[in-house]
Amino acid sequence: MPNNRVLIIEDEHDLRALYSEILTNSGYTVDQAPDGEIGLEKTKNTPWNLMLLDIMLPGKDGLRLLKEVKDNPALKKGPVIIITNLNSEHIIQEAFNLGADGYLIKSEITPDKIIDEVKEFLK
Repeated sequence: MPNNRVLIIEDEHDLRALYSEILTNSGYTVDQAPDGEIGLEKTKNTPWNLMLLDIMLPGKDGLRLLKEVKDNPALKKGPVIIITNLNSEHIIQEAFNLGADGYLIKSEITPDKIIDEVKEFLK
């Protein structure tokens, strides 16, 4: 499966592990980061085709990381899907303004939904 590397940047260990397991079982190669600083390093040093990015992260938050990735052509390797529990139009709009390609509300994510979203964005 070409173009199958997903980078998950999520501080909640159980969610990160769940998303990773779902995607790995569906044939994707998954890299993970527990915070924005490690996430930034992974965007620099790891090949990825799609990023699942939490907004609320310790240290560097997801919106700051998104801006850095989108502003630097060397880091922008694929679409970025925001994952959040913040169902705020303002924050979601800010994420799109910064270059997010999509978003998922964590409480609404099912295994099928995450696979469908990743497949759709990697077409």
